[in-house]
Amino acid sequence: MYKGFSKACLEPKYMKGVKSLGRIGKAAALFVALVLLTAGLSGCTRDKPTIYVYNWGDYIDESILEEFEKETKIKVVYDTYATNEDMYVKIKAGGSAYDVIFPSDYMLTRMIEEDLVQKLDLSKIPNWKYIEKRHLGWDYDPANEYSLPYYWGTVGILYNTIMVGDPVDSWDILWNPKYEKEILMLDSQRDSIAVALLRLGYSINTLDENELAEAGELLKEQKPLVLAYVVDESQDKMIAGEAAMAVVWSGEVTVAKSQNPDLAFAIPQEGTNLWFDVMAVPKNAKNPEGAMAFINFMLDPEIAYRNADYTGYAVTHESVRSMIRPEISEDRSVYPEEEDLVNAEVFVNLGQTLSIYDRIWTEVKAH
Repeated sequence: MYKGFSKACLEPKYMKGVKSLGRIGKAAALFVALVLLTAGLSGCTRDKPTIYVYNWGDYIDESILEEFEKETKIKVVYDTYATNEDMYVKIKAGGSAYDVIFPSDYMLTRMIEEDLVQKLDLSKIPNWKYIEKRHLGWDYDPANEYSLPYYWGTVGILYNTIMVGDPVDSWDILWNPKYEKEILMLDSQRDSIAVALLRLGYSINTLDENELAEAGELLKEQKPLVLAYVVDESQDKMIAGEAAMAVVWSGEVTVAKSQNPDLAFAIPQEGTNLWFDVMAVPKNAKNPEGAMAFINFMLDPEIAYRNADYTGYAVTHESVRSMIRPEISEDRSVYPEEEDLVNAEVFVNLGQTLSIYDRIWTEVKAH
């Protein structure tokens, strides 16, 4: 007997009675049986369980995926996206059934409200106990019913100390004509509009249409100074010295500074966005059990350490932080102190107001 096939698979019901047919009938029946048997064998084969993971670009040590497959015998199909909005549109459309996604805080809230994610079974994710309490219970998911934090950080300005001779302590510098075509902005509507709002002294979660309109005009005013609107490319461009400064997520700083010692990072005095990227399971996930296993694996301290060492982003495990090289774990660019976050805000879901952000960003890009 071949391993993996039952006797029922090798001797299907449709073979019974073939011997009682005539020669031509028997040949025809045998041909049909052979076709059905081939199809039947594929159905009897024990397919390897699979999970589909959808994450930000360059946001994981992919050798960890291979280790997960080896340890759990669950195959991982891995895709990436550039912005929360890209991910949301794909999940909302329902055409792709992902099992694990990595939305940011405000986007998770929106997906909870629209019933696009399911509750986690924390009994199957015992490694969540390693997460620091201060990183749990935030307003985007108060009881952590739908998510567990992956990374956290801020938004600031990565700048080249050779190319920039002015103090980098305010968002104002991004509007300085001296740096025309030497400025990189994030190609992310929520983040770039937030920069303008902060410069104006407004909340990054404002619902005031006049304040938003003012922020939009400020970004249009800035556009002639902007070299490019980018996401993952900003790190490489800054390392290569192609721009004087860039608005980046704090995790980009580790690799950038290690490859170009002329680079530095600043959180402007007007404030910043304190963000969390989380792990969640879409409502239409085909393998939620495998998804829980994957999330638990990612929260294992040794795996979390290796992943953080690779990506440079801030982990939510205190024990893991102590394992990381001091030049990273003690770098306030990556792990800011409380005093660095005095004026920080966490993004919230904007509801219907998001359409105003969509319109403003479209107008800025087309200006």
